[in-house]
Amino acid sequence: MTAKKGFQPHWTETAPKQGTIRSIVKYGSRDAFKHPSHGWVHMMMDEFAMSEEDFSRKVEEGNTEVTLSQPVSLDAKHIERFREIVGKENVETDSYSRVKYAYGKTTEELMELRKGIIREVADAVVHPRDKEDIKSLVVYCNEHRIPMYVFAAGSSVNFGVRPAKGGVTLVVSTHMNKLLGINEADQTARVQPGMFGPAYEDALNRAPQLYGAKKKYTCGHFPQSFEYSTVGGWIVTLGSGQASTYYGDACDLVISQEYVTPAGTFKTREFPASATGPKVSDIMKGSEGTYGILVEATMKIYRFMPENRKYFSFMFPSWDAAVEASREVMQAEFGKPAIFRISDPEETDRGLKLYGIPSFVDRYLVKKGFMPMERCLCLGTAEGDASYTKLVKKKIRKVCSSYGALYLTGYAAKKWEKTRYTEPYMREDLQDYGIQIDTLEASVTWANLHQVHQGVRAFIKNRPGTMCMTHASHFYPQGTNLYFIFIMRTTDVDEFRLFQRGVIESIMENGASLSHHHGIGRMMGQYLDGYLGTEQMEVLRALKRHFDPNGIMNPGGQLGLDLPEDERVHPK
Repeated sequence: MTAKKGFQPHWTETAPKQGTIRSIVKYGSRDAFKHPSHGWVHMMMDEFAMSEEDFSRKVEEGNTEVTLSQPVSLDAKHIERFREIVGKENVETDSYSRVKYAYGKTTEELMELRKGIIREVADAVVHPRDKEDIKSLVVYCNEHRIPMYVFAAGSSVNFGVRPAKGGVTLVVSTHMNKLLGINEADQTARVQPGMFGPAYEDALNRAPQLYGAKKKYTCGHFPQSFEYSTVGGWIVTLGSGQASTYYGDACDLVISQEYVTPAGTFKTREFPASATGPKVSDIMKGSEGTYGILVEATMKIYRFMPENRKYFSFMFPSWDAAVEASREVMQAEFGKPAIFRISDPEETDRGLKLYGIPSFVDRYLVKKGFMPMERCLCLGTAEGDASYTKLVKKKIRKVCSSYGALYLTGYAAKKWEKTRYTEPYMREDLQDYGIQIDTLEASVTWANLHQVHQGVRAFIKNRPGTMCMTHASHFYPQGTNLYFIFIMRTTDVDEFRLFQRGVIESIMENGASLSHHHGIGRMMGQYLDGYLGTEQMEVLRALKRHFDPNGIMNPGGQLGLDLPEDERVHPK
């Protein structure tokens, strides 16, 4: 099928009404939208055998007000005690709040919500004002065996915030969202867990005006969800940012943490390194609310020097060439780029359509020998001191050239940077026409990268009419990550669920990690026993028994810690 020139589906361009399901499933700002390009509409019509008529039958789901059949099951005396602790204005039991703070942005969740299917919700939503409120709440809930969950931004893509056993959800981003101070001598920042990425970065950039600092700083952590994720969320899910190749993953940025657990409160020491046995701070990173609640963190910060940023982009003749060049860049020891990203052939060509590459550019690339469904786009940046960024870009250009890459200036990288946080907005548009887009990512070594790439792609492409775009965007001397984006036409939640589970299992069967930077949540918790093995899982469960003896912290399958044996998936 083809679309007439200028044809565009009737995309949603009005903010959802307050109180509706649509206002919960909507990503990001309620007034912001980004629609698929004409090229992408044309591409999907071809892939999914859709006509203009198909793109005229918009599915108007989720525009009704939230209604909830599950009554509040907590005794009224518990609700009253919550009000005494945090103030009555900070406790909600209405249907809308209970649903809003029970859901993240997992595709399966959004598909069900749009159809009016509401699963687990908390009995009450509480907005603690500070860590003293949290201490009181944890003590009370532990005494009365009330399940507790933490919600910050709600950008989880693995059922990470779902209150599987009722109880109470604590929303830490309402009040606990401040930068508490900057230690310029140590180059660290003390921050509350509910501070959103843009607010955190802005405060660091304006450190001289706000904190009397001598220099401007940056957090160095920029996931795609940056605008709608929080510092605490980055830490407890082992997040990774788009500039992590230079700055490090979220776990690398943490200096110290303070947690409130049912067993007690503790804060780790603020030393850059210490040989004092296994580090409890490392154990708490990635714990996803299963041991306790993060109430404060001390983070590394970096000098903010955007004027020194260097942009570059290349086109490689093949995926093999792009991979080998990337490995050489990461192992050559001349310095690391901040952003570095390679797209496989399918993502490259579909990405060129998404961004509306002019036909004369495509003809030029073909003339130079860079053929469709073979060529691979690479883009990136270098950050730091001016002489450093100049050197890194120069060295990268030399390496890429030696693998047959065509230098494309910094244009592609700059264009990508302008829209790098807005891609998730398109998911709502696509779901309106029965098209689902989702992502799964895994860590790979250089030695097994091609096996994972080929094996997982083969599984995805085995389903007729399914797109699979793959890129690597977080690099290490020993390997990288593979980020699989699949697009399929279906409105059947069961079909989607089964297919997605198949992709997860294919990733594991081909020798990749279960997750790279999205965390585990409940979606992949069932696989953790098979991934880590009995001994390691028993260590994690022993810690669970110590920190949370009554099992109130994020129960119901998070990290697979409290799943019965018959719900755990072991290798075949």
